[in-house]
Amino acid sequence: MSDDAIDVLLVEDNPDDAEFTLRALRKANVALNVAHVDNGVVALDFMFGTGSYAGRGDAALPRVVLLDLKIPRVDGHEVLRRIKGDMRTRLQPVVVLTSSRERRDIEASYAAGANSYIVKPVEYGELIGTLSALVRYWLQLNERPQRHA
Repeated sequence: MSDDAIDVLLVEDNPDDAEFTLRALRKANVALNVAHVDNGVVALDFMFGTGSYAGRGDAALPRVVLLDLKIPRVDGHEVLRRIKGDMRTRLQPVVVLTSSRERRDIEASYAAGANSYIVKPVEYGELIGTLSALVRYWLQLNERPQRHA
């Protein structure tokens, strides 16, 4: 992985969903620098500069995290709780991007600090539109606070 700033961290374990999402993100904005991880342990390593990401500073945090809830090793709810529960990452924008429409998942995500909850569109064209709007909002329109270590 290069030292270039990461715009989006995609946390998605399903290879087909990951491929479609990555493709749709690039269609939405070809210049995006997207990192993809496929489980909760690696997502936390990425966010906290541990494991194979040891030595990465806080400046290398992504501008937004797209987090699936149903991921292996550490589920998305726990990843979200840890990101939002740590002073170094509590201001990190996290968008839950999942197939679950279950009310308990929605409520639990917001209670843990999710900035947004989006149900993945099934149709590829809809996915491109959704991700285009998401990228435009979080990377172009949204004003971000200064990071505090």
